[in-house]
Amino acid sequence: VTVSADLIGESVDLMKDNLPVTVLFFNERAVDVSLPTFVFLEVTASEPGVRGDTSGNVQKPATVETGATVGVPLFIRVGDMIKIDTRTHEYVERVNK
Repeated sequence: VTVSADLIGESVDLMKDNLPVTVLFFNERAVDVSLPTFVFLEVTASEPGVRGDTSGNVQKPATVETGATVGVPLFIRVGDMIKIDTRTHEYVERVNK
């Protein structure tokens, strides 16, 4: 089934090929698309973490394989697989490949 990106909303940048989604139909027309709560994506670009203020939840921007930018902790590196909450667009944890 093909649907427009407008129907998916902000989470369209977290989608990659073959991601299972739920599509809600009304009168044979797609009216809503729900992504899984979490997606697992590889970090493709990120600046090295800068040592310094580590007293709080210090984050840096990282680009994932779909092109989305997510705030991640300083220890995340290019090539790491991360879990992202599709509802909030936030980093959850680093995962093993």
